[in-house]
Amino acid sequence: MVHVLSSRILLRPADPERSRIFYGESLGLPVYREFGTGPERGTVYFLGGGFLEVSGRAAEPPVPGLELWMQVADVRAAREELSARGVEVLREPVREPWGLVEMWIHDPDGHRIVMVEVPADHPLRYRP
Repeated sequence: MVHVLSSRILLRPADPERSRIFYGESLGLPVYREFGTGPERGTVYFLGGGFLEVSGRAAEPPVPGLELWMQVADVRAAREELSARGVEVLREPVREPWGLVEMWIHDPDGHRIVMVEVPADHPLRYRP
């Protein structure tokens, strides 16, 4: 068995600086570390229990189907905060049939991001 010590999602955006502004300023993700210099330098953000690295530059359009799932404490409050920062909401917060409250946004390259709230009565909160 492979013992994984750490992991992260790697994004190679079309415009690295635009993506750093989106993830660092618009979403307000805290920086874990930065490396390299120049416009294609790397920035690694804390992403809950993992990390999101924005580095390099994509030579081709983004891979369709890549989506990020981000759990927040209050998705409606996140919606107000993100809207105030100019983030476009693709789909307003809705309580889904499976019980989660979900809202959809996208990053500058079109990667869809679902912001999820797990209500207090949801089975994901139950710890036997």
